[in-house]
Amino acid sequence: MSVSVGGVSVGREPARPGSVRRTRREALRGAFGAALAVALVPVVAASRPTRSGEDPGDTAFDETYRGRRIRGVLKGGWEVTVDGRPLHLMRRADGTWLSMVDHYRSYPTALEATRAAVDELSPGRELREADGPMHMGGDHGVHA
Repeated sequence: MSVSVGGVSVGREPARPGSVRRTRREALRGAFGAALAVALVPVVAASRPTRSGEDPGDTAFDETYRGRRIRGVLKGGWEVTVDGRPLHLMRRADGTWLSMVDHYRSYPTALEATRAAVDELSPGRELREADGPMHMGGDHGVHA
C-alpha cells in the first residue's frame, strides 16, 4: 500500500522486476529443508559401508562353514586357514579381498573371501601346503 503525501509517495514501493519477496512461510520452509538435510547427513553416512568393507572392530573370525573350519586373525594382514591349512588372501587397491582359490572375484571382507574360497573347493579337496602360501591342491586351472 502506498500513500501520497504532498506529492511524495510514502509506504511500500512496488516490487521491481526480477526482485523476489519471500513470505515468512516460504522462509520457514527453506530453513526447515536445510535443517532436515543437515540432520540426515550423519544417518546416510553411517549407513554406508566403510571403504574396505571391514568392520574396524573385526580382528578375528573362527567358524565352521560348510563343514570346514575357517579361522582368520588380523596381524598386520589377515592370516587365514581352512581346516588348518593356510589360505592366502590379497588386498586389492579398492580395499576388497580376493583369495588364491577364487582370484577372479573380490569380496568386501576377508571373511567373505574365505567363505567364497570354501565354496570353490569341492568336497574332499583341500588346500595344499607347499613351498609358499600361493599354491593350491588340484591340477586344474587356466593354462596358456
